Parts: sequence; C-alpha cells; structure tokens
Amino acid sequence: MTILSLIFAAIAFLYASVGFGGGSSYTALLMASGYDYSYVPIISLLCNLVVVSGGVYHYARQGHLDWRFALPLIAASVPAAFIGGTMQLAEHQYVLVLGIALLVSGLLLISDRQWNSDRLAALTVGLPSRFGLGLVLGALAGLTGIGGGIYLAPLLHLMNMAPARTVAATASLFIFVNSVAGLAGQWVKLGDGTLPQLGASIWFLPLAVLLGGQLGSRIGARRLPAAPIRRLTGIVILIVAVRLLVS
Repeated sequence: MTILSLIFAAIAFLYASVGFGGGSSYTALLMASGYDYSYVPIISLLCNLVVVSGGVYHYARQGHLDWRFALPLIAASVPAAFIGGTMQLAEHQYVLVLGIALLVSGLLLISDRQWNSDRLAALTVGLPSRFGLGLVLGALAGLTGIGGGIYLAPLLHLMNMAPARTVAATASLFIFVNSVAGLAGQWVKLGDGTLPQLGASIWFLPLAVLLGGQLGSRIGARRLPAAPIRRLTGIVILIVAVRLLVS
C-alpha cells in the first residue's frame, strides 16, 4: 500500500498542475490491483474531490476562474453526472467506455491543433454550446466514475474557448461538482447506502493525493508552463487508456 500511495501522490501532483483530479489513473491502478470494479469509482471520486478542491482554491485565488464562463457548463453537468452515476454497466462495458473516452481525450491533449476560425469561436463560446457540452460530458463523467475534466479540457483547448489557465481552473471546478454528483449517484446505486468493505489501508490514498494535489495545483496555478504539462498528462492518459482497452 505504501507504493500505491506514492504512485497516487505522484499522479495527483501531475494532474493537479493542469487542473485535473487524476480519477482516470486512480481507476486504472485500482482495477489492476484487483479491487471490485463496482467500488472503484467511489474511491476514485473521493480522491478527485480531495485533489481538485485545492485546485479550485488556488486557481480562483490567482484570478484564473471565470465564473460566467464556467457556470453554464456546471449547471448542465451536475444533474447529468448524477444520473450517469446511477447507471449500472457490466465490467467489460465499463472498461470499454472508459478506455475509448480516455483514448480520445489523451490524443486531444497531446495535440497542439486548435480550431481558430471566428465563426467557430463565436459558436462555441455561446451559452447553448456550453450548456450542451456540460450536459453530454457530465453524463459521461458520471457513467465512467471520474470527474470529467479530462473530457472537458481538451475540447476547450481545441476550440480555443479560453486561456490555458482559465481552462485548467474551469476543469478543476467541473471535476469537483461532478465528482460530488457522480459520488451521490454511485451511492444510490449501492442500494443499501453502506460503505464498501475495502480495508483500512485503502483510506490512506486520499491523504496521499491531498499532499500531491496541493503541491501540484499550487505550482501549476503560478509557475509551470501549461502546454508541456498538458501534453505529458495526455501521454499518461493514453497509457492508461491502452492498458484498459488491452485488458
């Protein structure tokens, strides 16, 4: 468990530096460690909450969080994430959906291409577009049991909808609220509402990601160049996606 905690802390540092929570990698590691896939999203979402709470604070404090830009995404995504969290998938279906979603997100993150036409920019920044994007990605986040920032951020970068650190701040907030909603959905899905019996050692993981996430979000909001870290995160996500799909 010491090794797993150290890996979780390192993942939290990397992901938090670009506004993510690390849920995709936590999920892959837990499944590879043999935990019941039905309970894996609960642990991943809890770790997400711990990491991105610091991210939201640090990015907002540095003035990178644009509430008017983020609120339509949040308002649409929260109920969709809750509904997605209540949906039950067989293990092979869950792994397939998560793997494909991560594969696409990873490819977009490592790409520097942006759609920069004025017509597209006007379309994508509009309220209906942000609302629709939040609805679709919130549902996908709840279904796959992660916060969804790694789905949102690549699209915001690709469409050139906001500066890099505003995207990171928006992704942190998106992950936070949808982790709460998705966790509520997962809780409902358990039926009896009891905590899973996972063993005491697993609860050291939130402490590990707290340390790594606080450091990563603090540095990322102030100093780290966003583009190289974003591409590095994309490579990690691609590795996770391929591992899931091959398994």
